[in-house]
Amino acid sequence: MKKTTIILSTLLITLLSCKQTTQGKSNVQQAGVATSTSPKTEIDSLTVKKHLYTLASDEMQGRKPGTEGMEKATQYIENEYKRIGLKTFKDLNNYRQNFVHEGVEMSNIIGVLEGKSKKDEFVIVSAHHDHLGMKKEGEGDLIFNGANDDASGVVGVLALAEYYAKKGNNERSIVFACFTAEEIGLVGSNYFGKDINPEKFVAGINLELIGKEPKTGPKTAWLTGFDRSDFGKIIQKNLKGTGYKLFPDPYTKFNLFFRSDNASLAKLGVPSHTFSTTSIDTDKHYHKVSDEAETLSIKVLTETVKAVAKGTESIIKGTDTPTRIKLTE
Repeated sequence: MKKTTIILSTLLITLLSCKQTTQGKSNVQQAGVATSTSPKTEIDSLTVKKHLYTLASDEMQGRKPGTEGMEKATQYIENEYKRIGLKTFKDLNNYRQNFVHEGVEMSNIIGVLEGKSKKDEFVIVSAHHDHLGMKKEGEGDLIFNGANDDASGVVGVLALAEYYAKKGNNERSIVFACFTAEEIGLVGSNYFGKDINPEKFVAGINLELIGKEPKTGPKTAWLTGFDRSDFGKIIQKNLKGTGYKLFPDPYTKFNLFFRSDNASLAKLGVPSHTFSTTSIDTDKHYHKVSDEAETLSIKVLTETVKAVAKGTESIIKGTDTPTRIKLTE
């Protein structure tokens, strides 16, 4: 009888224990479901890859301004802005800032994520969505897909737009701009610069050629015009402890600070700089038809965009303001 009582007691304890464990697992699972339904704010490689392979596809025909391929690329970016929930810029009726250059109809694609306590202060995140189009004649591959130059940068703009929209903690307003006709002389960004009050723009984050590992090693990027403001030092401070490092532009002889869209705002005094990861002196695909999506590292591209998000965090939140640029060339 005593043995039977002990056995029954043991069974009862075991059953209660199993019930509590099951309830515990259920609670964990329910919590997991609740977490999974909340917006994910991380920048994921699958989305990065989707954007890259779409924008650098043959269907876009090299994204030359005024072509059918450029129109397809423009529509893709517009649809992403709309899906993310960006507002239009100033008095524009849509995301396009239309203008004509040398008889060709062109458009910058601009969306805005309004800030909270400092909504009249703007940070611009930019890249150029144009490239060289197609060869007029020849055999084999005729399309300049421009995967690294600069579909990679546009990927960064779209990924950061979605990231900040979901995060919802930007005190300053963020302007997301895909500029046209960079390849023929920064035409789109120069046009944009004529229609703004530069004093309201506290920083420019330009992304160009960010899909390859630089000579500075893995988890690194470089910044043009590093010594022209303290923008780069702010980024370095914010990246401490992350394992990612930012270096000054190692190719100063190429004058890269003035060769990308950041220059159009920098000449107005805006601390606007370009992030890049490509070894521009040795890259065999630069401005070649071989600049295809397959030649890029999705890992490097994703890591770089994440680093830009982390590095510029205090500027977006309004706790850091870079010093203004005074150009003396």
